[in-house]
Amino acid sequence: MSALARRGWCPGLSSPMPTGDGLLVRFLPADHIPIAAFIALCAAARRHGNGTIEISARGSLQMRGLTQQSAPVFARDVQCLAIPAADRVISDPLPEDPDRLLDAARLATELRAAVAHARLSLSAKVCAIVDGGGRLHLDALEADLRLRAVATQDGLRLHVAVAGDARSAVSLGLIPPERACDAVVRLFGVIAHQGRRARDCIDALGAAPFRAAIDRDEAYEVPSRAPAEAIGVHPLRDDLFALGIAPVFGHASAEAFSELTRVAGLHGAKAMRPAPGRALLIIGLIPDAIDQLTRAADALGFITRADDTRRGIIACPGSPACAAGLIPARSLAAAIAPQMPNVRGTIHISGCAKGCAHPAPAALTIVGTAQGCGIVRHGTARSAPSRFVDPADLIVEIQNV
Repeated sequence: MSALARRGWCPGLSSPMPTGDGLLVRFLPADHIPIAAFIALCAAARRHGNGTIEISARGSLQMRGLTQQSAPVFARDVQCLAIPAADRVISDPLPEDPDRLLDAARLATELRAAVAHARLSLSAKVCAIVDGGGRLHLDALEADLRLRAVATQDGLRLHVAVAGDARSAVSLGLIPPERACDAVVRLFGVIAHQGRRARDCIDALGAAPFRAAIDRDEAYEVPSRAPAEAIGVHPLRDDLFALGIAPVFGHASAEAFSELTRVAGLHGAKAMRPAPGRALLIIGLIPDAIDQLTRAADALGFITRADDTRRGIIACPGSPACAAGLIPARSLAAAIAPQMPNVRGTIHISGCAKGCAHPAPAALTIVGTAQGCGIVRHGTARSAPSRFVDPADLIVEIQNV
């Protein structure tokens, strides 16, 4: 089976994935990226690839257009920048959030070391989330294992859940933070022994193997939270702020990213941080710099408002950038955005039925097929379309959806 057809493919720095415009590499930074390092990263993307940089739904950086010869050199250049990768364990992107309950970044580092030491045989996709309880929480991200800091009558605890996002994951109960490393290794051990992902284990055996793996208090109802929104201004400690912006449909040129970072540095920013939701955080700004930097980001083509209609559309590259793409997904998204149809919820435009950019259901999915654009209501790109339209007629068609 070809690499393009394999489910679970994870294009890391050492395992690039072939696409229609060359090889794609992906890595998830575990910490803020200093200004100089981010500019150097953009230069490497131009030098070794086609200069397109993407931010994924999980906050990973993706570089496109590399070759068999340039990909290993790019990986070495990134390693020289000393940007730590969030292998297996994802933490919330603002450790300076004054509202956080737990230093999630520090705990995530300890968990990575513990999991590496355990030498478990795990799928490349298996991951854990550590949520410190701040405003940019990780409720929307799916993971095999979730740890969320909560304040209880007995003090700080970690709520543990498996297989899903915050709403769908199976709750296992509470543990004290000092038992986190042991618990994660044991729970990952269940996955390694029973199945490829936590969901496989749950579907086959239920939650019993996970519950038996750790000591915990079961009686706890996790408080619900409003959706996290990275776009906008976020207060940090020491009277500083982070500004969240986003590349349109998750991608922009390396030149645009580099220029934004250069201007951010001139305005006193300390670092950049990709964030879940295809966003980018500019870290360490004084209040007087925020408006000027927002205008600069807007002029460079980035999204600076949370209510921008383009934020309601998720689009993969589609054809010709992706070899599997049957429609030009991002070109169609750009055409649809100014004339947003009367759809309440997310619009997903997928080049093919794999639905890589948004595996979950969407209010409206437009999927590339051999018959043209398939129309799916309240389903995924893998769902059977209710009808098919020519890409040239798509805008008129979806106005009546």
